[in-house]
Amino acid sequence: MVYSDASLQKQNQESAMKFDVAIVGSGLAGLSVALHLAQTRKVAIISKRELLDGASNWAQGGIAAVLDSGDSHDQHIADTLVAGAGLCDEAATRYIVEHGREAIEWLIEQGVPFTRDETAELGFHLTREGGHSQRRIIHAADATGHAVQVTLEQKVRAHPNITLFEHHCAIDVITSDKLQPDGVHTGPALVGQPRCHGLYVQDEKSGRVQTFEAEHTVLATGGAGKVYLYTTNPDTATGDGIAMAWRAGCRVSNMEFIQFHPTCLYHPFAKSFLITEAVRGEGGLLKLPPEAGPAAGTRFMPAHDDRGELAPRDVVARAIDFEMKKRGIDYVHLDITHKSPEFIKEHFPTIYARCLELGIDITKEPIPVVPAVHFTCGGVVTDLAGRTDIPGLYAVGETAYTGLHGANRLASNSLLECLVVGRACAHQIAAAPAVDLPALPAWDESRVTNADEEVVIAHNWDELRRFMWNYVGIVRTTKRLERAQHRIKLLKEEIDEYYRNFRVTNDLLELRNLVEVAHLIVRSALSRHESRGLHFSRDYPDTLPKALPSVLTPRRR
Repeated sequence: MVYSDASLQKQNQESAMKFDVAIVGSGLAGLSVALHLAQTRKVAIISKRELLDGASNWAQGGIAAVLDSGDSHDQHIADTLVAGAGLCDEAATRYIVEHGREAIEWLIEQGVPFTRDETAELGFHLTREGGHSQRRIIHAADATGHAVQVTLEQKVRAHPNITLFEHHCAIDVITSDKLQPDGVHTGPALVGQPRCHGLYVQDEKSGRVQTFEAEHTVLATGGAGKVYLYTTNPDTATGDGIAMAWRAGCRVSNMEFIQFHPTCLYHPFAKSFLITEAVRGEGGLLKLPPEAGPAAGTRFMPAHDDRGELAPRDVVARAIDFEMKKRGIDYVHLDITHKSPEFIKEHFPTIYARCLELGIDITKEPIPVVPAVHFTCGGVVTDLAGRTDIPGLYAVGETAYTGLHGANRLASNSLLECLVVGRACAHQIAAAPAVDLPALPAWDESRVTNADEEVVIAHNWDELRRFMWNYVGIVRTTKRLERAQHRIKLLKEEIDEYYRNFRVTNDLLELRNLVEVAHLIVRSALSRHESRGLHFSRDYPDTLPKALPSVLTPRRR
């Protein structure tokens, strides 16, 4: 990136976008922060696509919270700690779990149409998912994320203090260590702790890069599933917030723990369609398909774990991966045909309709499924109010590492974290004293040109995702990780050179962030000399007696 000279600086002062709070990302975490702040603050929401194009909108299962007297905070905490394989921060887990009910009540107040059950204490149906000892998942049929996002989107679009910037891609945050007192870039860092003053954002339609000045900048960009070849995540999940925070000087933690959802629909015309955990929670059974020969139709989960299909996701994903490799099959079956057609259509209308479109009647035949990358358990190190290592910069949702998920996320805890930490982040920002913002430099393209061969970006993107899938997947070895590390180093050098010499595009920015995140995943995986939770190494198959997070600290630039 190139900063401006004095003339461009003056021009930028006249055209910069100025807000109290700039939020990057339009998932549940970002929208909840915005709505909690908008009564008293001028808020910008920056979204790479449309507001509903993030991972929150794709969430099927629901939101975990203690909503019944037969359940308890201690049970929910215990389930979370077990799934997290000893790496959850217990204080963070307790805080988020204990604030779960008020988060759900806020959503109900907003008008989210959760599935009703008049016999339940709260009046809403609760389902159960893998790793949970009780029914505590409140949901809107099998499209909870969509129901929540549509409801909040309407609120956001109608609010006069919220300005939406759809089809805008964040490039990097702007910190004070890159500025002189007059706002002009100097290169070396100034003495003292840096502070975030805003960020650079490209308007995808015009190609113009704008400067957003903000007292508080919130990264809520979701995870990094697109770093892998197969994922349940939307195309927007390119690790932007994690990469931007790392480049700015923030620590990241536990990036080796990438959750593979056990059951993604296996079909040539179904792009990353998730089969919710709740199918197994409501009695779905995993069985071997006809390609398994004499063992076809056999349940295999009881041989891997006493909890069977209700074991945590990492256990189920490894079991499926083991059976596929052992038997040379491309998928397994998830069978819920023993339930009545009425039950299936009522509880899983979205899945039923989508599968039927593809010629699969799930009331009569099993669903072909395969594991796929689903959730990034690590992220930018924050406190429980979303504060990062840099004042003025926050991270919430899947972008952040609060300590809740540990070595494996418990099903439906992610939307809960978005709500609870999002609200706390908003309260922290609302209570913060006013900050005088310096004049920020404009983005300067005077010394770059249009890309000569954009096929380079497409080739590098494909290469990265394929070797991450092959070398840094469900089962890992040190040799595979070292191979990936070497390839990432070469790719990073090529992409950095491309970034310095050509005008930025959305594809280039996403690839730059994906390579940064891939580097963090591999570096974290190499540092963990054990197998724990989602990280399984053939070279280190045992679990160490003491669990410690893997925290990476960037070099000061």
